[in-house]
Amino acid sequence: MPQFSETHGHVKRDSWVNSMYNSQPVKESSKQTDNRLSKKFFTALLGLLVAGFVFVVYVRTLAPTVLYYDRPILLDSVMLQTQAAVLGMTGPTGEPTWVMITHLFTKLPFGDAAYRVNLASAVYASVTVFLVFVAGYLLSRRVAAAFAAALAFGLGGTYWSQAVIAEIYTMNTLLIMLPLITLILWRERRDRPRSDRYLLLACFLMGFALTNHLTSGLVLPAAVLFVAAVDRRKLLDWKLALKGACLFALGLLPYVYLPIRASMNPPMNEADPSNFARFWEFVSGSDLNGVFGMFGPVELLGRFALYGHNLFADFHWGLVMVGVAGFMAMAVRDRPMAVLIGFLYFGWLAHALEFGIFDTKLYFIPTYLMLSLAMAVGFGFLLRAVEDLVQDSPHALAGAAVAVVSVLLALYPLVGIGQKYEQNDMSDDYKGREILDAVIQKAERGGTVLHHRSGLFYMVLVDKDRRDLRIIDPWYPSWKRETDIVWPDDIDLVTTNLRYGTNDYTGVATAKEAAKRGPVYILDQDSAGPHNFIEAGFKIVRVEKNILYELVPPGGKQYTKKAESRSERG
Repeated sequence: MPQFSETHGHVKRDSWVNSMYNSQPVKESSKQTDNRLSKKFFTALLGLLVAGFVFVVYVRTLAPTVLYYDRPILLDSVMLQTQAAVLGMTGPTGEPTWVMITHLFTKLPFGDAAYRVNLASAVYASVTVFLVFVAGYLLSRRVAAAFAAALAFGLGGTYWSQAVIAEIYTMNTLLIMLPLITLILWRERRDRPRSDRYLLLACFLMGFALTNHLTSGLVLPAAVLFVAAVDRRKLLDWKLALKGACLFALGLLPYVYLPIRASMNPPMNEADPSNFARFWEFVSGSDLNGVFGMFGPVELLGRFALYGHNLFADFHWGLVMVGVAGFMAMAVRDRPMAVLIGFLYFGWLAHALEFGIFDTKLYFIPTYLMLSLAMAVGFGFLLRAVEDLVQDSPHALAGAAVAVVSVLLALYPLVGIGQKYEQNDMSDDYKGREILDAVIQKAERGGTVLHHRSGLFYMVLVDKDRRDLRIIDPWYPSWKRETDIVWPDDIDLVTTNLRYGTNDYTGVATAKEAAKRGPVYILDQDSAGPHNFIEAGFKIVRVEKNILYELVPPGGKQYTKKAESRSERG
């Protein structure tokens, strides 16, 4: 067991940890410099290789066009596709960084705008995989270990599912990794001149990460604990702390986009964060507080079981064991890193277990990210153990043995890839486009379509098709909003609310009012509660099976000819 001692505020480490840090610069020969540069180039090339591999996998399984509303994973995707394209407001907490950067992808010259937004998720995910490789290499100093950890994370089933659709979670992992890598680099180079700039950069990146997802805020207290464990004197440097606070605030600057854009009355401006009260309610996610802390000790046992089920569905049990071994090794030999990764892992796990939403498993992704970093350390120890076993063997034999084991470890995460590919392959999923085609071809001119978070806003706002229709979503989403979303009368919130606001979350009153103008249709969505219309005496007439139905109020006119009534069938 290595011994630790304190010397002038620094931890004296054994040889394996010393290899992670750069000592005082020594004079190198030109040959040594060339070898070092060649090694760096080879390492970077392998990092790009694993990132490129997962990118190809993501693109081959990428959703090809506009998506649709479906629980539990596709709750927001089609809305995000539209919001990114038109620079509209997303749900809490606004995600301004995701909206602005992803909007740039919609300018690409291939595919439709929805495909380009899906592609953005694949790009963010691939960059994250590269960053996991970088961090894994910094922690293990073994290329094969870093490669295996990055590949395991990138091919995790839940993460893969988010890399092929429009969602914010792959950007979240990317923005989490940036300050973590910066903190690791600071620890390596803290004895060099101007090393504090790494801490300052980390402060900026932590603020910037918050502008995409609030869960990334956990990196800030984790970073404080990490710095305290490495060199607590930095926390007492008030000038450094003041600079860090200013840079953290600078990183939050993308939030300014929200009230500015809201004041322009963009399409899909549900929350309208143009005044301070609504802005704070929006970015703080206060409307989601009711779904947090829902589970007591008894329920938490079931939530832990849910986590375990998803964990072992995403990762082969051997990978999980390697991650556990890596964390245990850090707890003994690299306590600052164990504090950083452990705090983040258990903090994010506690949040996910107490967050009562349909897509809970997506909140497990940050814990998988931390597990992958622990895997890199675990794989590194396995390789060192192999090296120790063969150190007395002939040089060629020892080298061959280490090489074979390295390749096997690097490719181990490919176990089960076929099943995951099948589960996450959305390349032939055109359901969203079929919904739009049915409405475009079958709805009467001047009609009204009731729906919930579907692609119809994409149809009128992005494709600019069937703008003669009234598109209304009267159903209450997961957060408070100022009014129902309506096209084409989404002019200002006060007028829209006076004209369409019914406070009727069944949609029945909205349908009755709309029927006075012409035909009323509804998409086939369980979230729209079709039973409410049947109970209110509506006849539900099939227009396009499993996609579109006409709602005929009691005594009202039926516009769809020769169609079978769903209510008559019972």
